[in-house]
Amino acid sequence: MKYSGVLFVCLIFLQQGFAQNKKIDATTSLHQIIDNYEKHEGYDKKAYPLGLFNKDYYKAEADFSNNLLSGLSSLALEDLSDTDQISYKLLAFVLQDQIDFYKYEGYLNPLLSDSGFHNNLTYMVRPLTSYEQVRAYLRKLNAVPNYVDQHLVNLREGLKRGISQPKIIFEGYESTYNDHIVQNFEDSYYYSPFKSLPKELTQIQVDSVLKAAKEAITTNVTPQFLRIKTFFENEYLPNTREAIGVSETPNGKGYYQNRINYYTTDTIYSADAIHEIGLSEVARIKAQMEQIIEELDFKGSFEDFFQFLRTDPQFYAKTPKELLMIARDIAKRADAQLPRFFKTLPRKPYGVAPVPDAIAPKYTGGRYVGTSKNSTDPGYYWVNTYDLPSRTLYTLPSLTVHEAVPGHHLQGALNLELGDSIPKFRKNLYLSAYGEGWGLYSEFLAEEMGMYTTPYEHFGKLTYEMWRACRLVVDTGIHAKGWTREQVVDFMSSNTALSLHEINTETDRYISWPGQALSYKIGELKIRELRKKAETALGSKFDIRDFHEVVLGQGTVTLSILEQRINEYIKKRTNE
Repeated sequence: MKYSGVLFVCLIFLQQGFAQNKKIDATTSLHQIIDNYEKHEGYDKKAYPLGLFNKDYYKAEADFSNNLLSGLSSLALEDLSDTDQISYKLLAFVLQDQIDFYKYEGYLNPLLSDSGFHNNLTYMVRPLTSYEQVRAYLRKLNAVPNYVDQHLVNLREGLKRGISQPKIIFEGYESTYNDHIVQNFEDSYYYSPFKSLPKELTQIQVDSVLKAAKEAITTNVTPQFLRIKTFFENEYLPNTREAIGVSETPNGKGYYQNRINYYTTDTIYSADAIHEIGLSEVARIKAQMEQIIEELDFKGSFEDFFQFLRTDPQFYAKTPKELLMIARDIAKRADAQLPRFFKTLPRKPYGVAPVPDAIAPKYTGGRYVGTSKNSTDPGYYWVNTYDLPSRTLYTLPSLTVHEAVPGHHLQGALNLELGDSIPKFRKNLYLSAYGEGWGLYSEFLAEEMGMYTTPYEHFGKLTYEMWRACRLVVDTGIHAKGWTREQVVDFMSSNTALSLHEINTETDRYISWPGQALSYKIGELKIRELRKKAETALGSKFDIRDFHEVVLGQGTVTLSILEQRINEYIKKRTNE
């Protein structure tokens, strides 16, 4: 008995050691796979400073992703820490999307209604603060011809295969290339950074840089936009498709379901289910909107009230400067409320600036533009000052908290500032259901923050929420139910107070970007559902700052991961 007892104890220690070794092996293997992913470049960055975009590259990326996914599948999740389990799931999600991008040949369709491969170049236009940045920017400008070559090959192949954008979305699109076809190189938007060069440059360097800049713009930038114009107007537009739903393209039904899965970060939703959720949300929000109209003692119908909001001068800024001043005031008031709702705040500040003129006509309201962790640039909340009669002041609080704080800037900057236990790929990861869901949740949270000061601003909050609810209806309507563009515009006009300009630009966006518009409302509904669950379960133990810490604490996650985290938070607090 004595020896068997000793043997038993030895076996226990061996088993524990074996289990510990398994965990170490799984952790080491996962970190090696992540390291391989993060170090993978895929192409020579010096040879292709603007990127590589040909079929062979995308096939190689899909093959690489498949190999890593196979490696992940050999690991047991239970042998990993909580943080590593999240990394495992997120990397698997990202790798699968890279595989799907090649499978569905997304690279053949690099255009959206409000952007595209050519005006994505505008994002490289930033202030130049060092000589090395100047040199890198010149290399990018001189790479524009090769960049255009690759995309025109893909676009031509897409036209042949029926993988293109519908003709109907391109009204006014000519500004995306015409604005860059200039007679004087100094008038080019791409030349603007050279007008304020770093002071560290010697006069000889300045002279050399300005000469090189003139040559780059004159030879390699402006002529390429003229080439894009010729291609688009003579080849693409006459030959692209008439049908607006992606389901009517080759393999389009499978592709749309794939996009639903990606943009909701889950596989539980069908187009029909999302359509019904949207209709239910529209009805709920409309009832709240009608209550505000009644409280305002407005004499007229629901549609009459919308017309009043669209036309009364009190709801519009008179100048771009006035609009920016009001946006900055709202942003500063939001800043002051953050400590009441959040334990951890980002170190990176943000600015408020107008959307650049080159891209403003196709933007709806505003946008957040982030920056890297070590950059000396702030993040920016861009406010669209183009076409002031379409920029309603009563929706500006909702827009501001969504794009700045506590929305995209707070969430995005915190994501970049996560600790060393979080892999780099996660710090740079953006998943729309989480990010846009958080942005829309921020509009809901702003009510508790006291950001809506008039009945009209409360109505503005509801009309933005209605806008996202309508997206569930119209996106699935377009891409799964055969809706026409007119049906979409009519539905949006009847249920939101958005300006007609905004409705038209948004409709084109939904047509050109299947599934993305679903992410806002699906993500927000999940966050609000989880908050209500925590409040109900914890009662007096519920702390809004703790809840937000859990939501944001691991950075960008899928909605299923977020739900698991909140469930664990509830369990832990309940047992305290």
